[in-house]
Amino acid sequence: MAKSPIQSEATVKIYHGYGHKDNLILYGHVLSGKPIVRKKYSDNIIRNIRHLVKLFFVKPLAGVSVMLTWENQELYSTTASDGFFKFEWQSDNDIAAGWHTVTVNFLNVQGVVAATGEGKLFVPHSTQYAFISDIDDTVLVSYAATTYKRLKTLFTKNPRTRKTFADLVRNYGLLSAAHTEPSLPNPFFYVSSSEWNLYDDLIEFFRFNKLPEGVFLLNEIKRWYQLFKSGGTKHHGKLIRIVRVLEAFPRQRFILLGDNTQKDPEIYVSIANKFPGKIAGIYIRNIIFKKEQHTKDILASIQNKEIHSCLFKHTDEAILFSKSIGLIL
Repeated sequence: MAKSPIQSEATVKIYHGYGHKDNLILYGHVLSGKPIVRKKYSDNIIRNIRHLVKLFFVKPLAGVSVMLTWENQELYSTTASDGFFKFEWQSDNDIAAGWHTVTVNFLNVQGVVAATGEGKLFVPHSTQYAFISDIDDTVLVSYAATTYKRLKTLFTKNPRTRKTFADLVRNYGLLSAAHTEPSLPNPFFYVSSSEWNLYDDLIEFFRFNKLPEGVFLLNEIKRWYQLFKSGGTKHHGKLIRIVRVLEAFPRQRFILLGDNTQKDPEIYVSIANKFPGKIAGIYIRNIIFKKEQHTKDILASIQNKEIHSCLFKHTDEAILFSKSIGLIL
């Protein structure tokens, strides 16, 4: 007799959480089946396509119970229709800055642990600055404005063959160390329209390129029949995710990094006008040159003129601008 989906093998995926003692946040999914693990990073196009397709052949487990274990605390939640779960809680104890291990258990209908996931939760140091960065065409060359090139790159490349922009790694390293000590790096939050399906590949891309480790806030998970809509924008959702980060860290000022292929300029200026005291600067990579004047006009609408803005084509221009305003040395 076949087992029900709730009784079958399952995977608990946990994404990097974040927060501080009084406001901790953790996201994840419960999916049917074994974890999808990339065993090799190959230039073989067929192998890369096969792996990508697997990432979208997921079967979320909806309405199942999950239990988070944090030190001596246990918290419970239920997955949404797409298998997504979210925990928000306060820690009973003080938490040192840095990365901390957290465990989430999937409980079957009998209340027994059926699968366990282990993840990490990031408590930033109390530095002066924090950075929120888009990913596609800000960090990762993605051709988001051109459907054919975007899908071709997505299908034929792997996390170790995807490209960053020239000097991007150096720039983010300088920003990570801005106005702080090497042992106390500035926190980074990576907010993207990419789906949670691509989380592990993005983590590997950032690790392989030695970019600052940070928290990823991505878009809703997609199924196989939505694969060709990968990266579809949900601008309002992106704005909400950024606002949640701002509200979680009231002591830090934020610098927003994006590009003008989609709606980053509009989203960032909207946030700057809503939280003028929280935003220190906005950097926009000028990918779509026919939108250059439009982007300049949007940045000019920032109401607080003390907020620095930089529209740049090459990363070295952004680095020079950061030096000119005293952000980096």
